[in-house]
Amino acid sequence: MLCRIKLLPFFLALMPFAVAQKHAHASSFLFLGRGYNFPVALEGALKLKEISYIHAEGYPAAEMKHGPIALVDENLPVLFVATKDAYHEKVVSNMQEINARKGKLIGVVTEGDASMKMLKADLMEVPSADEIIAPVLNVIPLQLLSYYIGIERGLDVDRPRNLAKSVTVE
Repeated sequence: MLCRIKLLPFFLALMPFAVAQKHAHASSFLFLGRGYNFPVALEGALKLKEISYIHAEGYPAAEMKHGPIALVDENLPVLFVATKDAYHEKVVSNMQEINARKGKLIGVVTEGDASMKMLKADLMEVPSADEIIAPVLNVIPLQLLSYYIGIERGLDVDRPRNLAKSVTVE
């Protein structure tokens, strides 16, 4: 078995809702991930833009020091997709750097990850899974976060502006 998923507690947990309430009025977000989680970070940034109209960028966490770190201050939420994988220790180190710069830290983390307890972060936990399968789980709290932020901002999340329902032009 590649992963053990406790579906009911996972989907009933309102972690993304609580995080959304706290950060709904931010003007920008930064999404960071490494390895298989980098595309998840890109998807999280895209969904936040589409649903809540907040400027968001996805970036490889390994390149954080090449530009995005200059934007970090006490007003910028920085979301890390930081589940346990081959890059976990490096991602935790990146998260500590954001904490040191007083950034608002948010993490999508593996359920029960003790290394996250020392960080001042809003955490959204996902069940433990093989690192190849984990991105499928990791994207769910990011989509819920975007949805809840859109609702918190009073937007019609079912009809985002300027988005085509289908692509009909080549």
